[in-house]
Amino acid sequence: MIDKRFANVLLVALVSVAGVTHAYEAALTQGAELLLPFKKELKSALLSGLEQGPVEALSVCREQAPEIANSLAQGGIRLGRSSHRLRNPENVLPEWARPAMQAYLEDDSNRAAFVVPLADDRWGYAEPIIAQPLCLTCHGEAIPPAVTERIEELYPADRAVGFKAGDLRGVFWLEFPMSRRPDE
Repeated sequence: MIDKRFANVLLVALVSVAGVTHAYEAALTQGAELLLPFKKELKSALLSGLEQGPVEALSVCREQAPEIANSLAQGGIRLGRSSHRLRNPENVLPEWARPAMQAYLEDDSNRAAFVVPLADDRWGYAEPIIAQPLCLTCHGEAIPPAVTERIEELYPADRAVGFKAGDLRGVFWLEFPMSRRPDE
């Protein structure tokens, strides 16, 4: 027969684990929903820039991407993008997201979103950026000379080249308060 005190402790532990699992699942869902507008707006801006040529797309990344992130950084939200091979040194990865980047680098089949609790009832959310054929114009192995020249002007210490389609290009990251609902 199971001791009643042991059964109560076991029950409390199971309820705690279920609560933690629910919190992680809720954070994963909220993180994905809160990051989606950034990804959509950034993609739209890049496609518009590319219609004017790849050199213009570089301006989108340099100027519009931070503006888009800033416009969405409301209600305690911070977001951005980073890489293990940075182009813009201002896009340094937050410390809490380093394990996600490392996991993605160590297992190229790992495309799962990453979530971690932060201080003050906040959560960190990260998901991989996978190099698409369109990205290779500015981040690939054979970059047009005019694009290379502009990259060298804007980013003298650039390391964000040499990617192939399907490679890990970096991560989108997001910090948000758990109390924030995506529809608020």
